[in-house]
Amino acid sequence: MVLCLVGLAHTAGRDAKRPEMSGVAFVRISVENLQIATSFYHGTLRLPNLKCADKVDKCFLVNPTQRVELIEQTANPSGDRVDEIGIFATDAGSLRQYLLANGQKPGELVTNVPSRISFQIKDPEGHVLEFVQRTGGVAGSTSGPVPQDMRIIHSGFVVRDREAMDKFYRDILGFHLYWHGGMKDGETDWVDMQVPDGTDWIEYMLNVPANADKHTLGVMNHIALGVPDVRAAAEQLKKNGEKLTEEPKIGRDGKWQLNLYDPDQTRVELMEYTPAERPCCAEYTGAHPKP
Repeated sequence: MVLCLVGLAHTAGRDAKRPEMSGVAFVRISVENLQIATSFYHGTLRLPNLKCADKVDKCFLVNPTQRVELIEQTANPSGDRVDEIGIFATDAGSLRQYLLANGQKPGELVTNVPSRISFQIKDPEGHVLEFVQRTGGVAGSTSGPVPQDMRIIHSGFVVRDREAMDKFYRDILGFHLYWHGGMKDGETDWVDMQVPDGTDWIEYMLNVPANADKHTLGVMNHIALGVPDVRAAAEQLKKNGEKLTEEPKIGRDGKWQLNLYDPDQTRVELMEYTPAERPCCAEYTGAHPKP
Protein backbone atom coordinates (compact mmCIF):
# COMPACT_ATOMS: atom_id res chain seq x y z
CA MET A 1 0.00 0.00 0.00
CA VAL A 2 2.82 2.44 0.88
CA LEU A 3 4.55 1.76 -2.43
CA CYS A 4 1.30 2.38 -4.29
CA LEU A 5 0.77 5.69 -2.50
CA VAL A 6 4.31 6.80 -3.28
CA GLY A 7 3.82 5.89 -6.93
CA LEU A 8 0.54 7.78 -7.09
CA ALA A 9 2.12 10.85 -5.49
CA HIS A 10 4.97 10.78 -8.00
CA THR A 11 2.54 10.46 -10.92
CA ALA A 12 0.39 13.29 -9.57
CA GLY A 13 3.44 15.54 -9.27
CA ARG A 14 4.59 14.70 -12.78
CA ASP A 15 1.14 15.40 -14.23
CA ALA A 16 0.55 18.57 -12.17
CA LYS A 17 0.12 21.83 -14.06
CA ARG A 18 3.44 23.57 -14.55
CA PRO A 19 3.57 27.08 -13.03
CA GLU A 20 3.91 29.90 -15.52
CA MET A 21 7.29 31.23 -16.67
CA SER A 22 6.97 34.69 -18.15
CA GLY A 23 10.42 35.95 -19.16
CA VAL A 24 14.00 36.86 -18.33
CA ALA A 25 14.56 38.31 -14.86
CA PHE A 26 18.32 38.86 -15.11
CA VAL A 27 21.50 37.71 -16.81
CA ARG A 28 24.63 37.29 -14.72
CA ILE A 29 27.92 37.77 -16.58
CA SER A 30 31.40 36.98 -15.33
CA VAL A 31 34.13 39.53 -16.00
CA GLU A 32 37.86 39.63 -15.41
CA ASN A 33 38.01 43.20 -14.13
CA LEU A 34 34.95 44.69 -12.46
CA GLN A 35 36.01 48.32 -12.83
CA ILE A 36 36.72 48.01 -16.55
CA ALA A 37 33.50 46.08 -17.15
CA THR A 38 31.52 48.72 -15.26
CA SER A 39 32.80 51.35 -17.67
CA PHE A 40 31.02 49.42 -20.43
CA TYR A 41 27.72 48.47 -18.79
CA HIS A 42 27.29 51.75 -16.91
CA GLY A 43 29.36 54.09 -19.09
CA THR A 44 28.72 52.88 -22.64
CA LEU A 45 25.27 51.32 -22.25
CA ARG A 46 24.20 53.93 -19.67
CA LEU A 47 22.55 51.32 -17.46
CA PRO A 48 21.96 52.80 -13.98
CA ASN A 49 23.91 51.36 -11.06
CA LEU A 50 21.66 49.24 -8.91
CA LYS A 51 21.74 48.45 -5.21
CA CYS A 52 21.34 44.72 -5.42
CA ALA A 53 20.76 42.38 -2.48
CA ASP A 54 22.15 39.31 -4.20
CA LYS A 55 25.69 38.06 -3.59
CA VAL A 56 27.07 39.51 -6.82
CA ASP A 57 29.70 42.17 -7.37
CA LYS A 58 27.74 44.69 -9.43
CA CYS A 59 24.19 45.17 -10.70
CA PHE A 60 22.66 47.42 -13.35
CA LEU A 61 19.02 48.23 -13.99
CA VAL A 62 17.69 47.51 -17.49
CA ASN A 63 14.08 48.44 -16.65
CA PRO A 64 11.90 48.27 -13.51
CA THR A 65 11.89 44.46 -13.49
CA GLN A 66 15.12 43.31 -15.20
CA ARG A 67 18.80 43.70 -14.40
CA VAL A 68 22.28 42.74 -15.58
CA GLU A 69 24.58 41.35 -12.89
CA LEU A 70 28.38 41.08 -12.91
CA ILE A 71 30.66 38.79 -10.96
CA GLU A 72 34.43 39.15 -11.00
CA GLN A 73 36.01 35.87 -12.06
CA THR A 74 39.43 35.82 -13.66
CA ALA A 75 39.58 32.08 -14.38
CA ASN A 76 36.94 30.88 -16.85
CA PRO A 77 38.09 27.67 -18.57
CA SER A 78 34.84 27.10 -20.51
CA GLY A 79 34.94 30.53 -22.14
CA ASP A 80 31.23 30.97 -21.36
CA ARG A 81 30.89 34.21 -19.42
CA VAL A 82 27.09 34.03 -19.37
CA ASP A 83 27.22 32.71 -15.83
CA GLU A 84 23.51 32.47 -15.05
CA ILE A 85 20.09 33.35 -16.49
CA GLY A 86 17.16 34.25 -14.28
CA ILE A 87 13.62 33.36 -15.39
CA PHE A 88 10.45 34.74 -13.81
CA ALA A 89 8.05 32.10 -12.43
CA THR A 90 4.66 32.64 -10.81
CA ASP A 91 5.28 29.99 -8.11
CA ALA A 92 8.89 28.99 -7.53
CA GLY A 93 8.05 26.39 -4.89
CA SER A 94 5.51 24.58 -7.06
CA LEU A 95 7.83 24.74 -10.06
CA ARG A 96 10.59 23.16 -8.00
CA GLN A 97 8.26 20.33 -6.97
CA TYR A 98 7.23 19.89 -10.60
CA LEU A 99 10.86 19.53 -11.65
CA LEU A 100 11.55 17.03 -8.88
CA ALA A 101 8.57 14.98 -10.01
CA ASN A 102 10.01 14.97 -13.52
CA GLY A 103 13.35 13.53 -12.45
CA GLN A 104 15.29 16.80 -12.27
CA LYS A 105 17.63 17.98 -9.50
CA PRO A 106 16.81 21.59 -8.57
CA GLY A 107 18.64 23.34 -5.76
CA GLU A 108 17.07 24.33 -2.48
CA LEU A 109 14.38 26.99 -2.35
CA VAL A 110 15.81 30.36 -1.24
CA THR A 111 13.35 32.45 0.75
CA ASN A 112 15.60 34.82 2.73
CA VAL A 113 16.21 37.37 -0.06
CA PRO A 114 13.92 40.45 0.03
CA SER A 115 11.03 40.53 -2.49
CA ARG A 116 11.77 37.17 -4.09
CA ILE A 117 11.71 33.39 -3.76
CA SER A 118 14.00 31.42 -6.03
CA PHE A 119 15.95 28.25 -6.78
CA GLN A 120 18.65 27.21 -9.22
CA ILE A 121 18.97 24.29 -11.59
CA LYS A 122 21.47 23.27 -14.27
CA ASP A 123 20.37 22.28 -17.75
CA PRO A 124 21.85 19.15 -19.41
CA GLU A 125 24.97 21.05 -20.52
CA GLY A 126 25.58 22.78 -17.21
CA HIS A 127 24.11 26.23 -17.86
CA VAL A 128 22.68 27.65 -14.64
CA LEU A 129 19.07 28.83 -14.53
CA GLU A 130 17.51 30.58 -11.56
CA PHE A 131 13.73 30.65 -11.37
CA VAL A 132 12.56 33.77 -9.60
CA GLN A 133 9.19 34.47 -8.02
CA ARG A 134 8.73 38.16 -7.27
CA THR A 135 6.98 38.83 -3.98
CA GLY A 136 7.13 42.62 -4.14
CA GLY A 137 9.11 45.61 -5.27
CA VAL A 138 11.09 46.02 -8.49
CA ALA A 139 14.44 44.73 -9.69
CA GLY A 140 16.21 46.88 -7.09
CA SER A 141 16.67 50.50 -6.03
CA THR A 142 18.65 53.12 -7.91
CA SER A 143 19.19 56.84 -7.47
CA GLY A 144 19.16 57.49 -11.21
CA PRO A 145 16.35 57.50 -13.80
CA VAL A 146 14.82 54.11 -14.57
CA PRO A 147 14.97 53.04 -18.25
CA GLN A 148 11.55 52.25 -19.71
CA ASP A 149 11.98 51.28 -23.38
CA MET A 150 14.75 48.68 -23.11
CA ARG A 151 14.47 45.07 -22.00
CA ILE A 152 16.49 41.86 -22.01
CA ILE A 153 14.77 39.83 -24.71
CA HIS A 154 17.09 36.85 -24.87
CA SER A 155 20.39 35.27 -23.90
CA GLY A 156 22.29 32.73 -25.97
CA PHE A 157 24.89 30.08 -25.22
CA VAL A 158 26.80 27.31 -26.97
CA VAL A 159 24.85 24.05 -27.25
CA ARG A 160 26.43 20.75 -28.25
CA ASP A 161 23.47 18.35 -27.98
CA ARG A 162 20.22 19.90 -29.19
CA GLU A 163 18.21 16.75 -28.54
CA ALA A 164 19.18 16.66 -24.86
CA MET A 165 18.48 20.37 -24.48
CA ASP A 166 15.08 20.04 -26.17
CA LYS A 167 14.09 17.33 -23.72
CA PHE A 168 14.79 19.74 -20.88
CA TYR A 169 13.64 23.10 -22.25
CA ARG A 170 10.79 21.94 -24.51
CA ASP A 171 9.52 18.70 -23.03
CA ILE A 172 9.91 19.46 -19.32
CA LEU A 173 9.89 23.25 -19.01
CA GLY A 174 7.51 23.89 -21.91
CA PHE A 175 9.62 26.34 -23.91
CA HIS A 176 8.58 26.47 -27.57
CA LEU A 177 10.28 27.29 -30.85
CA TYR A 178 10.18 30.98 -31.79
CA TRP A 179 12.49 30.92 -34.81
CA HIS A 180 15.48 29.03 -36.18
CA GLY A 181 17.99 29.77 -38.89
CA GLY A 182 21.59 29.72 -40.00
CA MET A 183 24.35 31.54 -41.82
CA LYS A 184 23.24 29.76 -44.99
CA ASP A 185 19.76 28.75 -46.14
CA GLY A 186 18.95 25.18 -45.19
CA GLU A 187 21.27 25.22 -42.17
CA THR A 188 20.37 25.60 -38.51
CA ASP A 189 22.94 27.43 -36.42
CA TRP A 190 20.55 29.20 -34.05
CA VAL A 191 17.43 27.91 -32.31
CA ASP A 192 15.30 30.39 -30.36
CA MET A 193 13.28 28.75 -27.58
CA GLN A 194 10.64 31.07 -26.15
CA VAL A 195 9.45 30.91 -22.54
CA PRO A 196 6.04 29.21 -22.18
CA ASP A 197 4.12 32.28 -21.02
CA GLY A 198 5.93 35.26 -22.50
CA THR A 199 8.01 36.49 -25.43
CA ASP A 200 11.63 36.33 -24.15
CA TRP A 201 13.76 33.42 -25.27
CA ILE A 202 16.98 31.51 -24.82
CA GLU A 203 19.04 30.82 -27.93
CA TYR A 204 20.91 27.61 -28.71
CA MET A 205 24.12 28.49 -30.56
CA LEU A 206 24.89 25.35 -32.55
CA ASN A 207 27.79 24.08 -34.67
CA VAL A 208 30.45 25.93 -32.68
CA PRO A 209 33.91 24.32 -33.02
CA ALA A 210 35.23 22.65 -29.88
CA ASN A 211 38.43 24.70 -30.21
CA ALA A 212 36.67 28.04 -30.75
CA ASP A 213 38.74 31.05 -29.68
CA LYS A 214 37.80 33.64 -27.07
CA HIS A 215 36.24 36.04 -29.56
CA THR A 216 34.03 33.34 -31.11
CA LEU A 217 32.89 32.16 -27.70
CA GLY A 218 32.11 35.76 -26.77
CA VAL A 219 29.98 36.11 -29.89
CA MET A 220 28.07 32.92 -29.15
CA ASN A 221 27.58 33.33 -25.39
CA HIS A 222 25.70 36.62 -25.42
CA ILE A 223 22.78 38.71 -24.23
CA ALA A 224 20.34 40.79 -26.28
CA LEU A 225 18.78 44.09 -25.24
CA GLY A 226 15.61 45.01 -27.07
CA VAL A 227 15.36 48.66 -28.18
CA PRO A 228 12.71 50.45 -30.27
CA ASP A 229 15.17 51.75 -32.89
CA VAL A 230 18.65 50.28 -33.34
CA ARG A 231 19.86 52.95 -35.76
CA ALA A 232 18.81 55.70 -33.36
CA ALA A 233 20.58 53.84 -30.54
CA ALA A 234 23.74 53.66 -32.65
CA GLU A 235 23.63 57.39 -33.37
CA GLN A 236 23.19 58.12 -29.66
CA LEU A 237 26.20 55.96 -28.82
CA LYS A 238 28.25 57.93 -31.34
CA LYS A 239 27.04 61.24 -29.85
CA ASN A 240 28.15 59.91 -26.48
CA GLY A 241 31.66 59.51 -27.89
CA GLU A 242 31.61 55.76 -28.43
CA LYS A 243 33.50 54.28 -31.38
CA LEU A 244 31.47 51.43 -32.83
CA THR A 245 33.34 48.42 -34.22
CA GLU A 246 30.26 47.44 -36.25
CA GLU A 247 27.33 49.27 -37.83
CA PRO A 248 23.62 48.41 -37.52
CA LYS A 249 22.38 45.77 -39.93
CA ILE A 250 19.38 43.57 -40.58
CA GLY A 251 20.16 40.06 -39.37
CA ARG A 252 19.12 36.75 -40.84
CA ASP A 253 16.10 36.89 -38.56
CA GLY A 254 14.87 40.04 -40.32
CA LYS A 255 15.47 42.33 -37.32
CA TRP A 256 17.70 45.39 -37.11
CA GLN A 257 20.57 44.71 -34.74
CA LEU A 258 23.88 46.13 -33.54
CA ASN A 259 26.63 44.10 -31.94
CA LEU A 260 28.62 45.60 -29.07
CA TYR A 261 31.27 43.79 -27.02
CA ASP A 262 32.13 44.18 -23.36
CA PRO A 263 35.82 44.24 -22.28
CA ASP A 264 35.83 40.42 -22.01
CA GLN A 265 34.43 40.13 -25.57
CA THR A 266 30.99 38.98 -24.44
CA ARG A 267 28.56 40.19 -27.11
CA VAL A 268 25.77 42.53 -26.11
CA GLU A 269 23.34 42.64 -29.01
CA LEU A 270 20.99 45.58 -29.43
CA MET A 271 17.95 44.28 -31.30
CA GLU A 272 14.65 45.73 -32.41
CA TYR A 273 11.54 44.05 -31.07
CA THR A 274 9.91 43.24 -34.40
CA PRO A 275 11.35 42.23 -37.80
CA ALA A 276 11.77 44.81 -40.55
CA GLU A 277 11.63 42.15 -43.24
CA ARG A 278 10.89 38.49 -43.70
CA PRO A 279 13.45 36.24 -41.97
CA CYS A 280 15.53 33.63 -43.68
CA CYS A 281 15.14 29.92 -43.17
CA ALA A 282 11.86 29.77 -41.20
CA GLU A 283 8.83 31.83 -40.22
CA TYR A 284 8.33 33.09 -36.68
CA THR A 285 6.05 30.84 -34.64
CA GLY A 286 5.61 33.01 -31.54
CA ALA A 287 4.64 36.54 -30.57
CA HIS A 288 7.30 39.23 -30.76
CA PRO A 289 8.47 41.00 -27.59
CA LYS A 290 7.47 44.56 -26.76
CA PRO A 291 9.19 47.31 -24.73
